Amino acid sequence: MKKTYFNKILVDPEIMIGKPVFKGTRIPVYIVLDLIGDGISEGKILKIYPDLTKGDIKAAIKFASLMMDRRVLYETA
Repeated sequence: MKKTYFNKILVDPEIMIGKPVFKGTRIPVYIVLDLIGDGISEGKILKIYPDLTKGDIKAAIKFASLMMDRRVLYETA
Protein backbone atom coordinates (compact mmCIF):
# COMPACT_ATOMS: atom_id res chain seq x y z
CA MET A 1 0.00 0.00 0.00
CA LYS A 2 1.42 3.37 -1.03
CA LYS A 3 1.25 6.26 1.40
CA THR A 4 2.28 9.89 0.94
CA TYR A 5 3.19 12.27 3.76
CA PHE A 6 3.15 16.07 3.45
CA ASN A 7 2.94 15.62 -0.35
CA LYS A 8 6.75 15.17 -0.28
CA ILE A 9 7.50 11.73 1.15
CA LEU A 10 6.40 8.45 -0.36
CA VAL A 11 6.28 5.01 1.21
CA ASP A 12 5.76 2.36 -1.46
CA PRO A 13 6.67 -1.32 -1.04
CA GLU A 14 7.82 -1.35 -4.67
CA ILE A 15 10.35 1.47 -4.18
CA MET A 16 13.44 0.90 -2.01
CA ILE A 17 11.71 -2.03 -0.27
CA GLY A 18 9.18 0.37 1.24
CA LYS A 19 11.66 2.75 2.87
CA PRO A 20 10.37 6.33 2.92
CA VAL A 21 11.79 8.29 -0.02
CA PHE A 22 11.34 11.79 -1.35
CA LYS A 23 8.56 11.76 -3.91
CA GLY A 24 9.86 11.50 -7.47
CA THR A 25 13.29 10.30 -6.32
CA ARG A 26 14.92 7.21 -4.87
CA ILE A 27 16.56 9.27 -2.12
CA PRO A 28 15.72 7.73 1.26
CA VAL A 29 14.51 10.14 3.93
CA TYR A 30 16.79 8.57 6.55
CA ILE A 31 19.88 9.71 4.64
CA VAL A 32 18.87 13.37 4.91
CA LEU A 33 17.95 12.90 8.57
CA ASP A 34 21.37 11.34 9.21
CA LEU A 35 23.06 14.30 7.52
CA ILE A 36 21.07 16.75 9.65
CA GLY A 37 22.01 14.75 12.75
CA ASP A 38 25.66 14.98 11.74
CA GLY A 39 25.37 18.77 11.61
CA ILE A 40 25.41 19.11 7.82
CA SER A 41 23.76 22.38 6.79
CA GLU A 42 20.63 22.59 4.68
CA GLY A 43 22.63 24.32 1.95
CA LYS A 44 25.22 21.54 1.82
CA ILE A 45 22.49 18.86 1.72
CA LEU A 46 20.91 20.65 -1.24
CA LYS A 47 24.29 20.69 -3.00
CA ILE A 48 24.75 16.97 -2.37
CA TYR A 49 21.18 16.20 -3.51
CA PRO A 50 20.22 18.90 -6.04
CA ASP A 51 16.89 17.17 -6.76
CA LEU A 52 15.72 18.05 -3.24
CA THR A 53 14.24 21.33 -2.04
CA LYS A 54 14.16 23.15 1.28
CA GLY A 55 10.56 21.95 1.54
CA ASP A 56 11.73 18.35 1.22
CA ILE A 57 14.15 18.79 4.11
CA LYS A 58 11.45 20.34 6.28
CA ALA A 59 9.12 17.48 5.37
CA ALA A 60 11.80 14.99 6.44
CA ILE A 61 12.00 16.60 9.88
CA LYS A 62 8.20 16.68 10.19
CA PHE A 63 8.06 13.05 9.06
CA ALA A 64 10.59 12.01 11.71
CA SER A 65 8.56 13.81 14.36
CA LEU A 66 5.37 12.14 13.17
CA MET A 67 6.96 8.70 13.27
CA MET A 68 8.11 9.28 16.84
CA ASP A 69 4.58 10.10 17.96
CA ARG A 70 3.44 6.96 19.82
CA ARG A 71 -0.11 7.33 18.57
CA VAL A 72 1.11 6.88 15.02
CA LEU A 73 3.55 4.05 15.83
CA TYR A 74 0.78 1.94 17.36
CA GLU A 75 -1.97 2.93 14.94
CA THR A 76 -3.44 0.04 13.00
CA ALA A 77 -4.56 0.29 9.43
